[in-house]
Amino acid sequence: LDFTNLRREKKKIKFKEMQLPDCEPIDESNPLHKVYIDYLHRRGITSSEYPFLVTPHAQGRYNNRIIIPYTYKNKIVGHTSRFLDNRTTKYIQDIQHGYVFGTDLQKPGWQYAIVVEGVFDALAINGLAVLHAEVNDAQVRLIRSLGKEVIVVPDQDEAGMKLVDRAIELGWSVSIPE
Repeated sequence: LDFTNLRREKKKIKFKEMQLPDCEPIDESNPLHKVYIDYLHRRGITSSEYPFLVTPHAQGRYNNRIIIPYTYKNKIVGHTSRFLDNRTTKYIQDIQHGYVFGTDLQKPGWQYAIVVEGVFDALAINGLAVLHAEVNDAQVRLIRSLGKEVIVVPDQDEAGMKLVDRAIELGWSVSIPE
């Protein structure tokens, strides 16, 4: 067999551009936005750290949420809504397979990429979020494409320990701070 003309085709990392729900940028001078800003501050995040969106004029439960746009190469490719009431479900996501939050936030000179589960944890540390407790092969490819040493910081629960197992399998470092 002649393998000289065969080459392994690298899968391109690509996401479809998407629209966001009807919303408005968070504005610290708008009194209707105080509840959203207070929530972010409790999470250790200021409203100017990311282009957060809100829906204070929506009906029902939808007027009590923060929308976090998902971007890839500065194009909107999805979003998550974080509801601020005490009901479950807290999050509703519009996410494409293989997406990792925070890739656009990474700086070229950074040596490390810190991978966490949730979007707010990623925002608090300028990290990456896999948006659940598992890392699929497409996400691995995207994270590796950044060319950084990967450190996984899981949630300290049973699901987080599954993420630790996967990180070790992939040869990534793991940190479990107190």
